[in-house]
Amino acid sequence: MVFHQALVHKDYEMKPGHTGWRHLVHSTRYSLKGLKAAFRNESAFRQELGLCMVLIPLAWWIGDTPVEWILLVGSCFMVLIVELVNSAIESVVDRIGPERHVLSGRAKDIGSAAVMLALIMAALTWVLLAADKYLSIG
Repeated sequence: MVFHQALVHKDYEMKPGHTGWRHLVHSTRYSLKGLKAAFRNESAFRQELGLCMVLIPLAWWIGDTPVEWILLVGSCFMVLIVELVNSAIESVVDRIGPERHVLSGRAKDIGSAAVMLALIMAALTWVLLAADKYLSIG
């Protein structure tokens, strides 16, 4: 595969000599660009973000302890994190080419499975903690 320099966007080039605070500023800028790109281009990310925006305030009512609160909020963040990784995998696979290949399909399917497992784990966390609080199952 030939690397095409013209396709490299200047905003994503690593800058030599950027260490310490300068590196932190540039890394933060790249991270925010990634979040913005995911929000613009990935409907699943927008849906999951919307759900998290509803659920995270509810975590204050459901979570009685800091550990319960971080489990609830952390499960939401985990879904978003896994969705971002899945979207990155899909972007790289799509960048390689439009032709179907068994490994490309496998990579996308595995990324999707990771999102599904994160969603299941989040749902279990929320259901069990809410049931424990409101139904006294514990």
